[in-house]
Amino acid sequence: MSIKQNFSTDALPDFRNLGVIARVLLGVNALAFAGALVAEATWSRALERFLHGAVLVEPMLLATLLLLYVLSPLLARLRYWAGCAAVAALALVVSGALHVGVAGPEVDAGGLARTLLVVALVVASLLAYLRLLTRAYSPALAEARLQALQSRIRPHFLFNSLNAVLSLIRQEPKRAEAALEDLADLFRVLMQDTRSFVRLADEIALLERYAAIEQLRLGERLQITWELDAAPLDALLPPMVLQPLLENAVYHGVESGTGPGRVVVHVSRRGARVLARIENPYYEEHARRAGNRMAQENIRERLQLFFDAEARLATRIAGGRYVVEVEMPYRPAQA
Repeated sequence: MSIKQNFSTDALPDFRNLGVIARVLLGVNALAFAGALVAEATWSRALERFLHGAVLVEPMLLATLLLLYVLSPLLARLRYWAGCAAVAALALVVSGALHVGVAGPEVDAGGLARTLLVVALVVASLLAYLRLLTRAYSPALAEARLQALQSRIRPHFLFNSLNAVLSLIRQEPKRAEAALEDLADLFRVLMQDTRSFVRLADEIALLERYAAIEQLRLGERLQITWELDAAPLDALLPPMVLQPLLENAVYHGVESGTGPGRVVVHVSRRGARVLARIENPYYEEHARRAGNRMAQENIRERLQLFFDAEARLATRIAGGRYVVEVEMPYRPAQA
């Protein structure tokens, strides 16, 4: 399920989404184990029954998921209830075929009927659960959470930006005017609809405007290396994902030190994934400065709201450098 891919609460889940696949796998196995617990008196016998049943359940489950993955674009075009019926029909056909294949010519009609009944109940349960999950992340709730998360980012960012401009007004009015133009562009981005994706090209332009403002404040101390030649500029991503990470890199990696600090901004594409890496000098004595973890958790939650389990944010320290890596699915903007 991806909050931003489909706002309708009466839409089939995206069976190509890793979060949906993981939930189906866990849900089916949990139901199978619960059934074994009900049928047996002891844990050991229930586990034995579950493992014995897995020989039939797992091939059915994996084959059904594979078909749903392949047919997901076609299923998405159907109305909700027609799509549910199609999903159930696929699961029943696959399960029936595998049951007959395992049983051979001496197939038990009663056993086949029980298998199909159980499959129908499991499919209905999972579709109901996924629908409830989608309703829990309804547009109103998602929008409210996104606005709350984004509002936490704004004060620190705007405070620093305004201070940088104020320091230039008397000494270098022309540069201050240019900085105010950059700041106006940044305000425009902050006022945009947070429910929409933005192009990576626009997010990079935002990074460059922010960097220009910080350059006024920090001068030669701030050295930014842009590695953007392989960046997929048409990729879609949530707004204001990379800018707070660059702000953290400047705040913790350059402002904390006494000399020049090199910040690296790298964005590239690897197959169906967009990779972004922002790194800065790491000072252990300043590792506990406020704000870093909060901003990262905010962005991690926003990525989850937009992409569910298909995106990740990871951090590491290597060679005296603090590295933040963001990985998202590559979805190109329509021409």
